[in-house]
Amino acid sequence: MSTPPPKTPPAPKDVAEIERALTRISYLVSRARQHDRLMAVAGVPLDRAATALLRQIADSEPMRPGELANRLAVEASHVTRQVQQLQKAGYVTRVPDPDDRRAQRIELTATGEEAVDRIREASIRGMRMALGNWSAEELQQLAGLFHRMVDDFLTYSFEEEGEEGAAEPVPSA
Repeated sequence: MSTPPPKTPPAPKDVAEIERALTRISYLVSRARQHDRLMAVAGVPLDRAATALLRQIADSEPMRPGELANRLAVEASHVTRQVQQLQKAGYVTRVPDPDDRRAQRIELTATGEEAVDRIREASIRGMRMALGNWSAEELQQLAGLFHRMVDDFLTYSFEEEGEEGAAEPVPSA
């Protein structure tokens, strides 16, 4: 018989509301139907995993598949399969790693860059419609807070094995 984990103190109301809002946002943006609509508008026939991988590659320097897996918090084998499919479709290519000629990095091709641009344009159009009544100041504040939150999530993970509620640094990718 397993022992239930120790009870944690209730989260402050504002933290609980943020978690609730993030859960709702995550659900809305991860729905298959939403992704299919976005891909139709962008004219790009990619699944959600391939889209996430392409966007991550576009947002960084070429990197090794293992680094991509770390950044996306998925298994390396998952990235390897996706990269193979994207390479066959002409969206990415493998280039030698200048730090280690035995290793390879993944970078976008011109086709991949065009696909990411079209996906972003379609996504931004949707965001503009949803946030059309927000002031420039509100949008700037929201963007800054989102970036800060993502950076903090990438810097710290909450481990059940550690001290309750203590943050432990996550190795940077």
